[in-house]
Amino acid sequence: MTRWVARAGWRHAVAVLAVLFSLFPIVFVVSAAFNPLGTLSSTTVVPTGASTGNFSRLLSDTEFAGWFGNSILIAGVSAATSVFLSALAAFAFSRMRFQGRRVGLMALLLIQMFPQFLAIVAIFLMFSRITDLWPAIGFNQPWGLILLYLGGALGVNTWLMKGFFDTIPRELDESATMDGASHAQTFFRILLPLVAPILAVTGLLAFIGTINEFLIANVFLTDTDAKTLSVGMWGLVAGERNNNFGMFCAGTLLTAIPTVLVFQVLQRYIVNGLTSGAVKG
Repeated sequence: MTRWVARAGWRHAVAVLAVLFSLFPIVFVVSAAFNPLGTLSSTTVVPTGASTGNFSRLLSDTEFAGWFGNSILIAGVSAATSVFLSALAAFAFSRMRFQGRRVGLMALLLIQMFPQFLAIVAIFLMFSRITDLWPAIGFNQPWGLILLYLGGALGVNTWLMKGFFDTIPRELDESATMDGASHAQTFFRILLPLVAPILAVTGLLAFIGTINEFLIANVFLTDTDAKTLSVGMWGLVAGERNNNFGMFCAGTLLTAIPTVLVFQVLQRYIVNGLTSGAVKG
């Protein structure tokens, strides 16, 4: 027994401590969500008289359903569009040779070195004018925020996908060209199915990053009906943190549902590498 503890037992102990340390915040949030009093001061690890009152109050007393729908719309459209446009750009940079290709790649890399929030003043002034001219893509509209998120996500996604496209043998392109396929047919029918793993990874990262984004959304979305989950949930605890803590924790549990579902849908593409066996021997 002593020998087992010296060789492997301490590793199990460290693993158990790490699991307990990582699970404690989750257990605390779940306990607070089902705490009938719904306050921070009354929250314990094990709730007394658990109930779903916080969930009922969240759905009836706030605009949570609208915030949820706004977040799904903005995150879903932004992720899907950024993945599609990034795949097109990565295909061009990986497979084609044109003037300015190297400069374009370096420009994308350099732009990503600066956080998008550094340009928030300039972006705010631009959208102030855009709101006057085209209100449909201005402040408090999901489409304007989607366009803004697309500009920040295309660079890093393009670089990630280009590296994946480079690993696919060019013999596939040449074979498709010999069979009379155009560039569009080669991209959609040959290469796109083979890069499904990186599409799933970038799509998941883009979805998570967009649905959790707060700073820019807080600047652009001020109307209650236009807010996303992160902005609306922050408003619950900004002024009355103690009283609304239970509703806030209930909202965080509901907010995690879309991310979990997206991960479950994309999991098989992430785990399985679809490029194996693509080239005949």
